[in-house]
Amino acid sequence: MSVPRSGLSRRRLLAAGGGLAVGAALAACGSNTGRGGDASPGGPALSQWYHQYGEPGVEQAVRRYASAYRKTRVDVQWRPGDYDQQTAAALLTDSGPDVFESPGPTLDQIQGGQVVDLTDVISGAQSDFNPTVLGPKTYQGKVYGIPQTIDMQMLYYSKSLLAKAGVQPPSTLDELVAAARALTTDETKGLFLGNDGGAGVLGGVPLWAAGLELVTPDGAVGFDDPAAATAMGKLHTLYADKSLLLGAPSDWSDPAAFIQGLTAMQWTGLWALPQITTALGDDFGVLPFPPDGPRGRPSVPLGAYASSVSARGGRIAEAKDYVKWLWVDRTDFQEDFALSYGFHIPARTSLAQGAAPLRSGPAADAVRFTTEYGHANPLLWTPRSGTALQDALSRIISGGADPSAQLASLVTTVSAELARVRK
Repeated sequence: MSVPRSGLSRRRLLAAGGGLAVGAALAACGSNTGRGGDASPGGPALSQWYHQYGEPGVEQAVRRYASAYRKTRVDVQWRPGDYDQQTAAALLTDSGPDVFESPGPTLDQIQGGQVVDLTDVISGAQSDFNPTVLGPKTYQGKVYGIPQTIDMQMLYYSKSLLAKAGVQPPSTLDELVAAARALTTDETKGLFLGNDGGAGVLGGVPLWAAGLELVTPDGAVGFDDPAAATAMGKLHTLYADKSLLLGAPSDWSDPAAFIQGLTAMQWTGLWALPQITTALGDDFGVLPFPPDGPRGRPSVPLGAYASSVSARGGRIAEAKDYVKWLWVDRTDFQEDFALSYGFHIPARTSLAQGAAPLRSGPAADAVRFTTEYGHANPLLWTPRSGTALQDALSRIISGGADPSAQLASLVTTVSAELARVRK
């Protein structure tokens, strides 16, 4: 998921509502050979593409990783602009990257034979990768992308403000609504879900919290259920109660509103944890989005960029070997990539549980949330489905539209999309 101006995620921040990207902030740096000098083997270099990350040091790190590879030269290309569009176009040609990262690959790219099956690359370590983020990179039992790191979102709350109001950390959606109301004062709002009331970031979160899925294992709509309308309707209650912070100087991805005391609770990402810790010490806690209804369960959204290999590249075997070396074998680089430039969770469960910065406090809670409560948009969830869900949430939250009617329309749209993509 990528960066709020607070130094957050370099993952171009996959918002839960269908892959919305927060733009990165670094200037373009062009491409550069990852190896040089007498140690460089001859022959053409592998081309490796990265999108333009927002955190300082990422570009230098990935070039350093490439320079450590001894089997062939690796040309790291830092790609500014609309990276996903650039990649999609390049995969249709013979001049695209050999290795590239993406939030996908997409179902169209997999079905179109544009990306290489990497099941053999990951096979020895597949059980160690977080299954929630590996799932959307897998199609018909084959893996097409190796997850690099995990970005996640969760609810931060002020311990002192809750204690002052006599409010316990909410453990259900109803309690969240009540807590936000009780915490709202002339100076502080109870909850910040973004300047649009949460429509742009929540995506499937309220549906997962109701115990539902976006797509069932057999490829059908997973939320055609009255529980979905009930949960979405409670988001409007927050808006109607005037418990939500709206019009903050920066949006949900930046923890400034929470740090400044403009809100007692805020939905934002793990990337904000170091900044919040510096500002507030231990005067905060973290929670998953609370469950709703008898089948409900706590939920957090997960996103992960993955490394893939183009099927149009002329050196597929070498590209696969490099991906295995970097994203399967070199666990030291994987941990460095996740935690030295921003704050993210390694995609490998063993690394996430063993990394020193993630072993205690809210960081350890976040790792546990990803394991116990994590959800990711499934491979069959298309951009059109994500946009339809976001639009429905917007009409419900701020417009007061009937949740049941919006749900019925959403089910129709998503059903049509699923029928289109299933093959």
